[in-house]
Amino acid sequence: MSFVMVFRVALKALGRNKMRTALTMLGLIIGIAAVITLDAMGTGAQQQIEDQIKSAGTNMIAVRAGNFRRGGISHGMGSSPRLKAADVDAIREQVAGAQYLTASVNTRDQVVGGGENWSTRIEGTDVELPLIRLWDVEYGTFFTTTDVNASAKVAVLGSVVRDNLFGEGTDPVGQTLRIRNQSFKVIGVMMAKGSGSFGEDQDDTIFAPYTTVQRKLRGRDGTNISGITISAYSADDIETVATEVASVLRVQHKLIQGEDDDFMVRTQEDMSSMRTEMTQTMTLFMLAIAVVALIVGGIGIMNIMLVSVTERTREIGLRMAVGAKGQDVLWQFLVEAIVLCFVGGLIGVGLAFGLAQGLTEFLEWPTSMSTDAITVSVGFAAAIGVVFGFYPAWKAAQLDPIESLRFE
Repeated sequence: MSFVMVFRVALKALGRNKMRTALTMLGLIIGIAAVITLDAMGTGAQQQIEDQIKSAGTNMIAVRAGNFRRGGISHGMGSSPRLKAADVDAIREQVAGAQYLTASVNTRDQVVGGGENWSTRIEGTDVELPLIRLWDVEYGTFFTTTDVNASAKVAVLGSVVRDNLFGEGTDPVGQTLRIRNQSFKVIGVMMAKGSGSFGEDQDDTIFAPYTTVQRKLRGRDGTNISGITISAYSADDIETVATEVASVLRVQHKLIQGEDDDFMVRTQEDMSSMRTEMTQTMTLFMLAIAVVALIVGGIGIMNIMLVSVTERTREIGLRMAVGAKGQDVLWQFLVEAIVLCFVGGLIGVGLAFGLAQGLTEFLEWPTSMSTDAITVSVGFAAAIGVVFGFYPAWKAAQLDPIESLRFE
């Protein structure tokens, strides 16, 4: 019997009981759709993470204050007071691959301006921040080195802060705002940038000279800082620059060999890896559940095929009596199982496209359909047809023609 004939017979047999065929495929359809949709969600989330990391700046290296111990008590990461403004100058002089550097001192406070008030993050920084983070000014200008040296009370607003204090889209340059008991002059507004590397809203920030934040808002002496942000000349230099920065800081902080760092150095790759690892773990967990659903669907197909063999015992006996070989019968039932799974796989792919589009449109969850995931899923569906359809097909091929014709 030719393969074309076997295929036609298989389609005809499946079409005899359309409802049962549809219900048999349902488990597989759900499994395939779940696998592809979950993969699309995971891929989309990873791409969003990468985009957020890139939006924070190019070739970026972040240095943060580390752990501080006193009297045997650990005060936790970020508590060390040993990161100084002088460290920025040392890195600038000694690390050739560092293109731009800026000190940072952060706080959070209630801000009053334009007749409104808003709780936001105040980021004390330096003049090279827009160069590091590739961030343009929408209105006005960024502050200057003179402002930093003079601890000037000037502020550059993120777009979210501007919208909530002075009105959406307005130009507030020249206006004043109050942070605690200090009056600041608004000299600029940054372009909208969106979420940062850890999901924070970068636009919900006020930028001021780090010396101003130290002395006027946090009451420090102007030397202690929270962190340093560095931009390397090229992506190939990032790891080298990070290593050199760590070496310079150890010397600056007089740390002896074997003593733990009192600072943290993180590259964009490190920041991306931390978030993508969490996303991948959750995606793999959900994919494992979806694969179980696929296997359950395959078992359902095998069960229905066994029932079909029992129901069509006389038909099998008649075919073999008129000359069909056991191999022909085996191929007939195996092709039925493969067609069942392949068609179910295609429907599952279509359902996955719809689910992914719905997640993006209505829930604003980023999704990205992977060609590899679709190919593997459809191939896996066909493989399930072969694996779970072989035993019923083999059992049908082993039937004795005479006993089959006697079957009631």
